[in-house]
Amino acid sequence: MAYDNICRYLAQAYPVSFACWLLNVEAIEIQPLPTELSLEPIRSDALYLLPERGQILHLEFQTVPSSSPPLPLRMLDYWVRLYRKYERPIEQVVIFLKETSSPTVYVEQFTVGRTVHPYRVVRVWEQDPSPLLESPALLPLAVLARTEAPQVLLEQVANRIDRIEGQEQQQNISACVEILARIKFDRNLIRQFLREDLMRESPLYQEILQEGLQQGLQQGLQQGLQQGKLDTVVLLLNNRIGTMTPDLQAQLQQLSIAELDDLCRVLLSFSSTTDLLIWLQAQQETHN
Repeated sequence: MAYDNICRYLAQAYPVSFACWLLNVEAIEIQPLPTELSLEPIRSDALYLLPERGQILHLEFQTVPSSSPPLPLRMLDYWVRLYRKYERPIEQVVIFLKETSSPTVYVEQFTVGRTVHPYRVVRVWEQDPSPLLESPALLPLAVLARTEAPQVLLEQVANRIDRIEGQEQQQNISACVEILARIKFDRNLIRQFLREDLMRESPLYQEILQEGLQQGLQQGLQQGLQQGKLDTVVLLLNNRIGTMTPDLQAQLQQLSIAELDDLCRVLLSFSSTTDLLIWLQAQQETHN
């Protein structure tokens, strides 16, 4: 999912920030490791070698509690592969992003018979936002942290984004904040505090859009060009203005390949469902 991809980017781009936060240290030497493990390939979200501690830090980000295979089994599988390869102690942390009452997010070990494998679980919505606000890399997680005043928290995050000096870093962090904020906040509330122009100009955001287009093209080769482009448009619209209603999806299914291409080019300027309805009405008038 896009949320997990955002967190994977943050963890890979800012490993020290994540290690210091999760291990509660001021500074630490760190060496990123390849995330693809041997045997039947599986890819972890983030792996770090901590030379001073002689251990490995392994992070997994989860938006929803469901997983196949189940998360506890996955964590054991990761641990066995990592230990076989590196023969070092391994600190595993699962970070749940979206608040839920599911019992799964409170499971902190794999247990079958005599086999017991523990790991840490961080439920971001239970976290104090203060330490997350101190690091630009953790601002996207700060918007999901515990708060009794959501608007105040969003304003605090927005103010700290404005203090980021490097333009590209500011744009990328802003894009990450806005995308993850959609897990918790209404889009209109987000736009009151966050500068949408920063997100649009972000190289990371453009990469995400391009990745979505590439996925659509690959689907087009397998399932038919029109269906692939339709899937891409729906994906981008869902990210842009919210989940499509069945009626809107039915209207989109009637569009030709050329119309889907046109829609794909203009949808980044949409800010609400109304903009899409106006565009669809214009297409109907063109045909009449």
